[in-house]
Amino acid sequence: MIPSPDLRTQLGPLELRNPVMAASGTFGYGEEYHALFDLNQLGAIVVKGLSLKPREGNPPPRIIETPCGMLNAIGLANIGVERFLMEKLPLLEKLDTRVIVNIYGHTIGEYGEMAKRLKGIEGIAAVEVNISCPNVEHGGMAFGTDPDVSARVTEMVLKNMDKPVIVKLSPNVTDIRIVAKAVERAGAHALSLINTLAGMAIDIEGRTPKLANISGGLSGPAIRPIALYMVYQVVRSVTIPVIGIGGITTYRDALEFLIAGARAVQVGTANFVNPRATVEMVERIKEFCAERGIYSMEDLIGSLKVPQDT
Repeated sequence: MIPSPDLRTQLGPLELRNPVMAASGTFGYGEEYHALFDLNQLGAIVVKGLSLKPREGNPPPRIIETPCGMLNAIGLANIGVERFLMEKLPLLEKLDTRVIVNIYGHTIGEYGEMAKRLKGIEGIAAVEVNISCPNVEHGGMAFGTDPDVSARVTEMVLKNMDKPVIVKLSPNVTDIRIVAKAVERAGAHALSLINTLAGMAIDIEGRTPKLANISGGLSGPAIRPIALYMVYQVVRSVTIPVIGIGGITTYRDALEFLIAGARAVQVGTANFVNPRATVEMVERIKEFCAERGIYSMEDLIGSLKVPQDT
């Protein structure tokens, strides 16, 4: 009898049953997909980004379709951490799959306070720290564009958190490896990348921006080659685990990131097109591995063959 592939993967102290995760901001708080399939089939669910207080986000229009992707300027709308703990976590903590809470703040202190609110809470396996938010203490510059500030945010979260800390990196920098190394030195357990790329679109008839916010974050297949290359670079620059994100639509896309060295992947925009994209990806990855005699993720992850690193 041919053994079934073991899809388990390790993210530092965090073990996932398989490498497919639902990305923050594209899977709601998990309950939205609960009726569509068994959420326990996923490696992890990363819930919608949370802040200290509820946030309505930006005015509409705030999502538009683009060639091979979409632009969004949701503005991190969410129900706030307290409502999440009272209303959403009770369902999530019944799951066997890992639940990861994405957090953000507009000051370093807010990140620390968010970590305190989640410390010791059962049912939460880890936190993912979104450092692509504007730092109101420094003129609105995104935390994730400054290596030193990124490290300080990481240190603040770690100081107030008793769970693994994953830091989500912005691609809107000159060299993402510099920020990755700074965050690693600060003590992050893992990295996830990339967040959306900054972009905009214009209505040529009205001569106005299509998004009320003018600019937004570009996601979807259009950014996949960029994301894949950044993951490839970062994997070779740090020793902590890397989670690949960016335009992953099919199991073949996911395999590219895993072969490049990512220990897991997050699926985002594809969830809007096919709500079962994540669970279908798990099954197809298992089939791919079985057909090729790959029985451990360790034999696949980082198996890219290159003449030399570039």
